[in-house]
Amino acid sequence: MTSSETFLRRAIALAAAAREAGNPPFGSLLVGPDGTVLAEAQNTTITESDISHHPELKLAVWAARELPADVAAATTMYTSCEPCGMCAGALARSGLGNVVYALSGDQLGTLKPTGNFPAVPQSGPNLFEEARLPIDGYYN
Repeated sequence: MTSSETFLRRAIALAAAAREAGNPPFGSLLVGPDGTVLAEAQNTTITESDISHHPELKLAVWAARELPADVAAATTMYTSCEPCGMCAGALARSGLGNVVYALSGDQLGTLKPTGNFPAVPQSGPNLFEEARLPIDGYYN
């Protein structure tokens, strides 16, 4: 058994624990460059009444706040399921080095009776000249 399989099995165990606690069944762990588990998280969206409490997002926030950039870049997140769009965006901003998942989003869709959440209608862009003012020059 590889270390990746060991860590993925731990992520799956965290997912099972989340389900037992009344939450959606997702779990993740963050492993440092030396193979040490730095942090673990499970989904707590139901028990904490917060739709953002996905384990991947919680660990991305923790890593961005607690780890030096060079250490974060050398970490690997192991997660029970491919990160959703919200979590993927947080992971991109967190500076983490790698993500390894057990179940793909497409595979998850076959296990859920309704598949993915419906898209919320959006419209835009609007008011470009006004909206750009607080942003203009920020990224220079």
